[in-house]
Amino acid sequence: MTTTRQAAEHEPIARVLPMLSVPHLDREFDYLVSAEQSDDAQPGVRVRVRFHGRLVDAYVLERRSDTDHAGKLGWLDRVVSPQPVLTADVRRLVDAVAARYAGTRADVLRLAVPPRHATVEKKPPVEPEPLTAEPIDTSGWARYNRGEQFVAALGERRAARAVWQALPGEHWAQRLAEAAAVTAHAGQGVLAVMPDQRDVDELYRAAVAHLPAARVVALSAGLGPAERYRRWLAVLRGHARVVIGTRSAVFAPVSDLGLLLVWDDGDDNLAEPRAPYPHAREVAMLRAHQLRCAAMIGGYSRTAEAQALVRTRWAHDLVAARPTVRAAAPRVVAVEDSGYAQERDPAAHSARLPSMALHAARSALQAELPVLIQVPRRGYVPALACARCRAVTRCRHCTGPLSFPDRDSAAPECRWCGRAEPALRCARCGSDAVRAVVVGARRTAEELGRAFAGTSVITSGGDAVVDAVDGGPALVVATPGAEPAAEGGYGAALLLDCWALLGRQDLRAAEDTLRRWMAAAALVRPRSAGGVVAVVAESVIPTVQALIRWDPVGHADAELDSRGEVGLPPAVHMAAVDGAPGAVEALLETAQLPESAEQLGPVDLPHGARRPPGVAADAPVNRMLVRVPRDGGLALAAALRRATAVLSARRDEEPSRVQIDPLHIG
Repeated sequence: MTTTRQAAEHEPIARVLPMLSVPHLDREFDYLVSAEQSDDAQPGVRVRVRFHGRLVDAYVLERRSDTDHAGKLGWLDRVVSPQPVLTADVRRLVDAVAARYAGTRADVLRLAVPPRHATVEKKPPVEPEPLTAEPIDTSGWARYNRGEQFVAALGERRAARAVWQALPGEHWAQRLAEAAAVTAHAGQGVLAVMPDQRDVDELYRAAVAHLPAARVVALSAGLGPAERYRRWLAVLRGHARVVIGTRSAVFAPVSDLGLLLVWDDGDDNLAEPRAPYPHAREVAMLRAHQLRCAAMIGGYSRTAEAQALVRTRWAHDLVAARPTVRAAAPRVVAVEDSGYAQERDPAAHSARLPSMALHAARSALQAELPVLIQVPRRGYVPALACARCRAVTRCRHCTGPLSFPDRDSAAPECRWCGRAEPALRCARCGSDAVRAVVVGARRTAEELGRAFAGTSVITSGGDAVVDAVDGGPALVVATPGAEPAAEGGYGAALLLDCWALLGRQDLRAAEDTLRRWMAAAALVRPRSAGGVVAVVAESVIPTVQALIRWDPVGHADAELDSRGEVGLPPAVHMAAVDGAPGAVEALLETAQLPESAEQLGPVDLPHGARRPPGVAADAPVNRMLVRVPRDGGLALAAALRRATAVLSARRDEEPSRVQIDPLHIG
C-alpha cells in the first residue's frame, strides 16, 4: 500500500543549499515540504535531499510559497534535526567569505558549522545563571594612549576598532579578558580568535577570573566531536557570552556580537589550509564590518595588513608613549657572529655564540635567572648544503630538503617524504661533502650543555612544548612560538641563526622574523631589572633596528610602503592560480578578468607549496599570479569564481586551485 505525501499548507517550498563542492552547483534548489516536515523544516536546519539519484546533506535557507523552477519539484527526504544551526548572521558571513575568496559556500559552511552529534543535541540544555554586572578594573589599559577610552566605548556598546600594540612583558591575556568582560557585562557577545591552543588556554584562564565559567566557551580542533558540538551548541543557544577559539571559531554563532578580538594575526596558524583558504583576521574584520561591531587586533608586533587598517582609518592606533615603551622593554643589542671572538673563547666556539652573547647569558645565570635561547628550527641538523658550492641539498625523489633528524642518524633524510639518502652527492658540482645550513634546537641544547656545564638545559618545541619554567637558573632552548613563560621573566634572551629567518625567499620574511623575535624578547625582564636581548645579526638591517628601538609600528609602516612600491598585498589584491599548465591557461582564458588585472607568470609551483588536490603526483604544476588594485579584489574573485564554475560544468579540464591573497606567494 502506497501513501501519497501532502504538501505543507503554509509555504510548501523549501529553498535549500546542498553541500556539494562542485563549483557549478553552488546555488539554491527548491524542494517540496510535506505536512509532517513543515514544523521542523525551518530556515537554518539540516536536511537530506535527493540530488541526481543520491542523498546529500543540505541546509534550508528559506521557506517560500512559490518557486522559479519550471519542472516538477522533488520532496525533502527528511529533516536531520529541528535545531536551526545556520543563523542569519553566519549565513551572510559565509556568502561574503565565499565571494571574497572565490570559493563555494559549501566549502565555507564546512568550516563554519561543525558536524552534528545527535546524542549531544538531544540532551536538554542547562540554563546558566543570569550574568550579574560587576566592576572591572581596567587600569591596566591606562598605559596605552586612548586605552581606557577604548574600553569605556565597549561598555557603551559602541563600535570602536583598534590595532593594539602590546608592551613587552604585558599580561596580554588579562587585558583582553578585561575588554571581553566589559563587553559581556554590557549585554553583548565576544569572540576571540587565537593562533594556537596555548593562547586559547591562557585567555580562557584569564576570562573565567572575571566571568562565570558557564558563560565562557573555548573552541578548538583538539576537542572531541561530542565536546566540541556541545560547546558550539551553548554558543548557538546564547548561553555562552565569550567564545575563545582557534581559526575556525571566527564563524561561531555568537548572539548579539559586540566585540571581535584577534591576537597575533601574523601567525600562519590563522590561515586556513582548506578551500577556499580564508584568513581568520580577514574573516573577523569582514564580520565586524557586517555587524557594525567593535574589533581589535593585538600583538607584540604588527603586520602590514593591520597597519593598512590604521592607515585607512578603519581602526585607530592603541599604542603606549615612547617613555613607557622604553621603561618596559629590555635592552636589545645586535651582536655580529665574529669568528675572531669565538677563537679567543673556546666556550663561545663550542656553543656557537659570540662572546658578548655568552657574557649576557653568564650574567643572567649568575643572577639566578633563566636564559632563553631561540633557535629557528627544531631537530638536530634540519637543513644541509653542499660544503663546496653551498647549494641546498634536496631529495632526488621529491626535491624536499634533507636533514639529520638526530645525532645517531646514519644518513640524511628527506623532511617531506622521509626517504633516506645514503649516497649523497651534490647535483650541481658533484661533491659528497655537506655542511649544516642551520643547526636545530636539539643540537644547540647539546652544545650549550658542554659550554655551561652543570646548568640544566630545557628544550621546548615540536611535540614537546613546555608551557612555563620557574625563575631559577636554566638554559631554555626553544623554537619560535614554543617559548615557555618564566616566572618573573627571563634575565636574558639570545636569538640565534637570525640569517636563517631573514634570508628566506618569502614576501613576509622580515615581518615574520620581527614577530618571532618580539614574542621571545617580550618574555625578558625590562632594562631596569637587567634584562638583555642579544640578537646575532648585523645592526644595520632594518628589522634588527626595529627590534633595538622596539618599534613594530614603524617597521609595519615601512613594510606597507615597500609592498605598495612593488605591487604586493596588502597594497593590492593578488590571486594565485595553481594547476597543470593547460588547466591554468583554460581558467584564465575563461575568466573575464577586470581591465586592471595584470598577469604574472607562469612559473613552477614554489618549493614547499602544496600541490592542488586532484593533480597527479608526477604531473607538472604551474603557478600564475593575477594582480589588481585594492578596489578590484571582489571583481577579480568573482571572475575567477565564475570561470571555475564554467570549467567544472564542462568536466573537460583538470582541476586548478585558486587562492586569493595567499600568505606565501613564491
